[in-house]
Amino acid sequence: MDAAQKLILFLEENHDQFIRNWRNNSVISEDDIYKEEVERNGRQMYQLIKKAIKDPLTEEEIIQLANKTAHERVQANVNISEFVFNVNTGRSEVVKWVWNSGLPSEELQPFIDQINALFDKFSYLAVRKYTQIKEKQLEEKELYINQTHKERLTILGQMSSSFVHEFRNPLTSVIGFTRLLQNELPDHPYLEIMRHELDQLNYRISQFLHVSRKELIESKREEVNLSFLLQELVEFLYPSLLDGDVVIQLDIDPSINMVANKDELRQVFLNLIINSIDALQQIKEGPRTISVVCVENGAFTELSITNNGPKIEEEAIHAIFEPFFTTKDLGTGIGLYICKKLIEKHNGEIYCRSDDDKTSFVIRLPNTLKNEKSS
Repeated sequence: MDAAQKLILFLEENHDQFIRNWRNNSVISEDDIYKEEVERNGRQMYQLIKKAIKDPLTEEEIIQLANKTAHERVQANVNISEFVFNVNTGRSEVVKWVWNSGLPSEELQPFIDQINALFDKFSYLAVRKYTQIKEKQLEEKELYINQTHKERLTILGQMSSSFVHEFRNPLTSVIGFTRLLQNELPDHPYLEIMRHELDQLNYRISQFLHVSRKELIESKREEVNLSFLLQELVEFLYPSLLDGDVVIQLDIDPSINMVANKDELRQVFLNLIINSIDALQQIKEGPRTISVVCVENGAFTELSITNNGPKIEEEAIHAIFEPFFTTKDLGTGIGLYICKKLIEKHNGEIYCRSDDDKTSFVIRLPNTLKNEKSS
């Protein structure tokens, strides 16, 4: 009888004792729905070890047990560390029994190497399969969450669209009659305030109509002078700036033009400046300032709107462009979402940076006009 046959016979004679020792030293959760299968898998692994001592195993034999074990570990929903620990416990127990077989150590070493290689291969295949299953589950869960989120946004969009349209019709009538009154009573002090507030309300309603659409539709683009556009906005926002005790400074090269949708850029700049005015109201002492700087930087035009208001925390910065996320008590959480969509529609990007001294919203837009002229 050769050494392999002697070792296999020894392992067969001590099969039950090995299983008991390994089972007593293993970690198996009481909540494990496959705890009985754990012992069966250990017995099957023991059979593979005896087979590997006699003849080389095919990878398919190892894969079959590894995949079965991986699926059970996933469905049991227990930590994979238990599986790894139990495998290593089984390895140590087998090696200990082999060394105690009474065979010369020089004859045992090749078998020990085979056993370690088998355990290494089994662990690798089982953990790899376990990881693949978990990753697929995460992908499916993420897909489900995204789909649910889209469905909720669609329903909310339909509701807000219907709700806002009910306001738009009477609001249009009130705006029209206010302008007629201004023509008849041009010196009346309250009509200008009424017109301004109605325009602000109309702007907010337009935001809801934008976010309720399935996609932002394509619209006409034209050559826009950024300096002129922002000066118009400052004049429009003068009552809000005055009421909020805010000073705004424009530093924009009057020669900077770009091809864009003027109304959409106005909406983005308007929302960012209004947000800055709101944020500055938290400052109780000292000046409240907004700085708008626009420069050309290679193939891009970069515009920043900076205020010296309170810092936006890091976790909020990553979420402020998500729909319906807001840090305001009465905020809607759609303004920055619309800004991001409109800037991306122009093939640009928008991001925020904030520290204890200032908060900046930075917009980078491609120099479309310059690129068109150069081509």
